[in-house]
Amino acid sequence: MKHHSHPDISKRLKRAHGHLASVIEMIDTGRPCIDLAQQLFAVESAITNAKRELIHDHMEHCLGDGIGAGEMTSEAALAEFKTLAKFL
Repeated sequence: MKHHSHPDISKRLKRAHGHLASVIEMIDTGRPCIDLAQQLFAVESAITNAKRELIHDHMEHCLGDGIGAGEMTSEAALAEFKTLAKFL
């Protein structure tokens, strides 16, 4: 299922991918470890934020709308929510 947030998440991940490639280059050229750690933190944050947006969007649209439309039982939604909670 495609959500309205997927294009934005894809853009975020592509930026993180490019940023990660530059960090690899920094490692290869011998940049200071403190610089590397700072840049890796930025990559990690970008990925974490993309994941969080994806999960929140899924909870709102798939779980919330699914229950509202009668496409999903509350028990099934709760089970899926518990699974998603592990990834937050």
